[in-house]
Amino acid sequence: MGAPRAALWRRTRRGRGGAGGDGARSAAGDGEEEDEDEEGRHDGEGGGRRRGQGPTIAKGHKNYELMLNLQLGIRHAVGKQGPITLDLRSSAFDPKEKVWTRFPPEGSKYTPPHSSCDFRWKDYCPQVFRTLRKLFKVDAADYMLSLCGDQALRELSSPGKSGSFFYLTSNDQYMIKTMKKAEVKIFLKMLRAYYNHVRSFENTLVTKFFGLHCVKLAGANQKKVRFVIMGNLFCSDHYIHRRFDLKGSSLGRTTDKPQTEIDEYTILKDLDLNFIFRLQKPWYQEFQRQVDKDCDFLEQENIMDYSLLVGVHFRDKRVIMTEGSFDSDSSRGSSPHLSSHLSRGDTDPNRMCTIRLGSNMPTKAELTVRRTDCEPQLIGESTGEFYDVILYFGIIDILQDYDISKKLEHAYKSFQYDPTSISAVDPKQYSRRFKDFVYKAFQEDKVDS
Repeated sequence: MGAPRAALWRRTRRGRGGAGGDGARSAAGDGEEEDEDEEGRHDGEGGGRRRGQGPTIAKGHKNYELMLNLQLGIRHAVGKQGPITLDLRSSAFDPKEKVWTRFPPEGSKYTPPHSSCDFRWKDYCPQVFRTLRKLFKVDAADYMLSLCGDQALRELSSPGKSGSFFYLTSNDQYMIKTMKKAEVKIFLKMLRAYYNHVRSFENTLVTKFFGLHCVKLAGANQKKVRFVIMGNLFCSDHYIHRRFDLKGSSLGRTTDKPQTEIDEYTILKDLDLNFIFRLQKPWYQEFQRQVDKDCDFLEQENIMDYSLLVGVHFRDKRVIMTEGSFDSDSSRGSSPHLSSHLSRGDTDPNRMCTIRLGSNMPTKAELTVRRTDCEPQLIGESTGEFYDVILYFGIIDILQDYDISKKLEHAYKSFQYDPTSISAVDPKQYSRRFKDFVYKAFQEDKVDS
């Protein structure tokens, strides 16, 4: 095995992958420490498609009643569809614009009887999210069926340090993430700017949000669960073989799991990246324009700690066959027979119609290697060895502002480490560093120009 090819499989022999933020990586816990368990954060925005990822929330599951409450509330909210206008009034974005509905088990004038506990349901800025779903071309009936149909939701992994849980619909199209009160406040504060941004830029790479809700249990408990519904970045017929969460920082930005514990849903980080993705000129120019616009938006909203989540599908299954295998039924660390799913769908003549920025993009991936005789390199050196891949990517974790806790974290870690290497930096510096890294990881394919 040649040195470059050997380097590829030492670094990226990760087992079988599946298909996001903002998304999972899951759509994950916005703005957490750079050394946290990324899988707890992200296995939603890049949830899996080939195999049901996460346990089904069946009767007896600790969150079974919560799931029923969510589905009852969503069915009620979406079923109240009214007229939609793109030119929303300022009052529609008011954080106080919310609708409470009580769901007693016996039913009411407005709600059906149900087998769950007594709870109250809150819709935040319902008119805004109805309009966002329209902008994102989401059919109301399909949306309701995906979230509230006969098939149960699945729970993804365990929560990261944020304590957020992630749920995935049975068709993998949507993710549900529980949120802290502080995150909800940040989101509502930026909602008008977010709406204007996604309305202005159809190809925006930032997470697509479809609804913001709250369940409040009745009785002595009075527990509140806030959650947001978003798109699954990796919902695809293609199999995702690699997942990378890229920030542009280096401190703690490697996978800390032993090789034998890395499975198909592991999120690799900046210092694990061993490719340069070479986009055709028109796509690269559009990519650069959109990343610039999206980062400007996030900087203006005082947001930092976001990531570019990247999913990679290798089109040539011989690459996997000669160097390793990703059969989901195998034990970790073994080399079983390659499943036929690796190239499924690549020859579909209709697939070319679905290519768009960040989704289903045919690309060349050039293998890179890092020198070991110097400081860690964020981007390795080119080898001239290329692979045909299909990419999925988007900007996720966009609900962390540069608050006092992040400022203190930056000050504290700056005494111990190079300030440019840590994740917690001010939004302007974060945006600049993020773009600098992304434009090295994604480059124009000069061969085809």
